[in-house]
Amino acid sequence: MKDLRDEIKTPKAKKVNDPLEQILDENNTENITLYGEDNKPIEFEQIAVIPLEISETLSKLYTILIPITPMEGVNEGEGVLFYINEAKHDLEIERDEKIIDKVLKIYQDLIGE
Repeated sequence: MKDLRDEIKTPKAKKVNDPLEQILDENNTENITLYGEDNKPIEFEQIAVIPLEISETLSKLYTILIPITPMEGVNEGEGVLFYINEAKHDLEIERDEKIIDKVLKIYQDLIGE
């Protein structure tokens, strides 16, 4: 008689992707899911990861994400600039207009090449 344990497959738990790991994985093609203040998921398409030297002693890594899920205050097709806060293992929205302009200039130079 055949052992039924060979026939039954226990479903494996779906791996929850770490957004930072996804962003830093150059082979990642999946969308990034972040959670808003209301704990609702917001899905993003990753556009770029850009390092920026802020000063001689400080550099930050930025990512440009375009929300696929509608996001208040962001127009369709518009990107959001996040920086990676390694200490908190989190993404934070960059709000400094000068830094946003610098990162966008670097991005434009990259896509122009």
